[in-house]
Amino acid sequence: MASSPSWTRTYFRDVRNSGELLWNLTQREVRGKYKRTALGQLWSLANPIAAIIVYTFIFSVVFQVPAQVGDPSGLNNYALWLVCGLLPWMFFNATVTQGVRSIIDNANLVQKVYFPRLVLPVSLTGAALVNWTLEMAVLVIALAIVGSFVWPWLPLVVLFMVVLALFAAGFSMILSIANVYFRDMAYLITVILQFWFYLTPILYPITLVQAQSDKWGGLLGTPVTLEALYKLNPLEPYVAIFRDLLYHNTFPETGSIIAALAWAVGTFGLGLFYFVKTEKRLAELI
Repeated sequence: MASSPSWTRTYFRDVRNSGELLWNLTQREVRGKYKRTALGQLWSLANPIAAIIVYTFIFSVVFQVPAQVGDPSGLNNYALWLVCGLLPWMFFNATVTQGVRSIIDNANLVQKVYFPRLVLPVSLTGAALVNWTLEMAVLVIALAIVGSFVWPWLPLVVLFMVVLALFAAGFSMILSIANVYFRDMAYLITVILQFWFYLTPILYPITLVQAQSDKWGGLLGTPVTLEALYKLNPLEPYVAIFRDLLYHNTFPETGSIIAALAWAVGTFGLGLFYFVKTEKRLAELI
């Protein structure tokens, strides 16, 4: 049953008043993950660096996938081209895989104390955003060293980091509720993300997809092309936007901006609605 207007107003007032709780939960996630380690937060760089080395070797050296030459930046470096698309994906992947379990993993807290449960998946998004910011700072420095004129584009980079964070948070909200009803969701989404990764133009340029799409033409005798289906991927415009800003040093295409904003607003709005509708029953459902 949908929430009454009065309860909804009260809930959103509680959410607004939960800023300190959200901050504390985010800090707990950030600090607790690398607690008592020698390198601390620097360990967050280990996974992306390892992934960059492996993927660069396999796809650039073994399979010789061509990197696009930056236009107008002039960059021609597969590793940097790769990481401009890989870091947004790794942020999304971390947010979703942790967020889907956010309610179940905090079942004792949910059942004992009242607070807006919305802060659980959002705090995990915030923690992942902190790690992503550190990774992006290292990337920006590396790009500047090799000659990329990236500094003027940083305000837009930050803006679209927030836009992607909204999309990831909304997606996590939906999955965290779904995981309460269907406990296999946490395992299923891990499998889905593996397919999703290779269906996103991260390791290879989208021009390869466009070439195959032109070769095949309309699928099954319809005007629908492979490229059209491929671009239904919600993460495709985000990868394109970050590569345009960071690697190419150019303003993103209007279509990519509209798609990224639409996915973020739509998914976050749906996640918020779903959460508010289910909030009162979470304790008993767990």
